Amino acid sequence: QVQLVESGGGLVQAGGSLRLSCAASGNIFSINDGGWYRQAPGKQREMVATITNDGRTNYADSVKGRFTISVDNTKNTVYLQMNSLKPEDAAVYYCNALVTRYYLGGYSSGGYWGQGTQVTVSS
Repeated sequence: QVQLVESGGGLVQAGGSLRLSCAASGNIFSINDGGWYRQAPGKQREMVATITNDGRTNYADSVKGRFTISVDNTKNTVYLQMNSLKPEDAAVYYCNALVTRYYLGGYSSGGYWGQGTQVTVSS
């Protein structure tokens, strides 16, 4: 069974930085595509950043130039480097990944979500 576990959230002052990590476990062969999403209180979940298996990235306009998504397949981890944080970046951040795992002598792929990590930005 595949699990995604986020870490790195916390409280930071406006202008500060955080790096979120999303570690995949469970007989992982590779992380194919990864993404970070966030949900603030009273708002819908929104895409923050995505990355494909060939390294193409996509960012929400609100975070372009400040956030960077990356994948390290040697560590089965998706990262989100967040710089110049603003109070409006505060939310629960969720990791999503399309993962291929070893399964019954072959491979199986599926999409998974993490449990979320809280990011709070003080002004």
